[in-house]
Amino acid sequence: MAAKEPAETARAAVAAGVKKAELRWDKVLVGSFLAGAYIAFGGLVAVTVSAGLDPEVWGSLPTLFTGAAFTLGLVLVLIAGSHLLTGNMLLVPISAMQGRLSWTDVLRNFTLVLIGNLAGALFVAYFLAVQTGVIGGLGSEAGTPGGMAYERLAVIAEAKGLHETAWQVFLRAVGCNWLVCLAVWISLAADSVSGKIIGIFFPIMAFVAMGFDHLIANMFFLPAAIFAGVPGIGWDDTVRNWALAFAGNLVGAVVFVATSYWYLYLRDEPRDEPAAPGQHT
Repeated sequence: MAAKEPAETARAAVAAGVKKAELRWDKVLVGSFLAGAYIAFGGLVAVTVSAGLDPEVWGSLPTLFTGAAFTLGLVLVLIAGSHLLTGNMLLVPISAMQGRLSWTDVLRNFTLVLIGNLAGALFVAYFLAVQTGVIGGLGSEAGTPGGMAYERLAVIAEAKGLHETAWQVFLRAVGCNWLVCLAVWISLAADSVSGKIIGIFFPIMAFVAMGFDHLIANMFFLPAAIFAGVPGIGWDDTVRNWALAFAGNLVGAVVFVATSYWYLYLRDEPRDEPAAPGQHT
């Protein structure tokens, strides 16, 4: 299995970030909608696969199954091709650090991708998770597939929306996107589809199994819980979680991956002058 050296991977990350920032706004929105939907698909299959597994019997294995199933989301994002904010938090800033983009380009890209990701995640949460009955609702019969999926979703959403402190959400989001961006980095290093999938699997499985917070995943889990009628979870809890997860995910990507690898492999290379907004090299 061929793979790039780390310095080559860093240059590939810069090229990928520039390419994403150069896209027309409408293509960014469509690609971002798809990525939000793909991550939501990962969340939905993770809920259904781990539903009904009693922790008293299975111990912590349900979190492993949840993480393994959730990897579908990033596999679809990176292999099929789309725009995920948490991955762009690595690719677009590292391009700006290397002088290939302006920081205005970074802000524009983040804004468009955030809007598209949210729309895609909400679409899957409402229409494909709840309206289909895959996720049951309050009062669903216990032991049925929909009822078990509802109970599993409630556990996940209550943990993220009600039980984690602000500091915990932030730190879990830092750890989450550190791992997500490493998955993106490994995917860039691999030259085959199978290599990319293997490289994606372990970091993503790990962050989910550890209960870390991913902004776009939480754009599925928390609204789906609201749509399904999970008691006690409201939009105020949801927005609070999103704001903290955004901040933590940004730190995890920019500080621990983009800046670290830029310093190691790109800092001493010639830098281009920052491009004017909308004008990229």
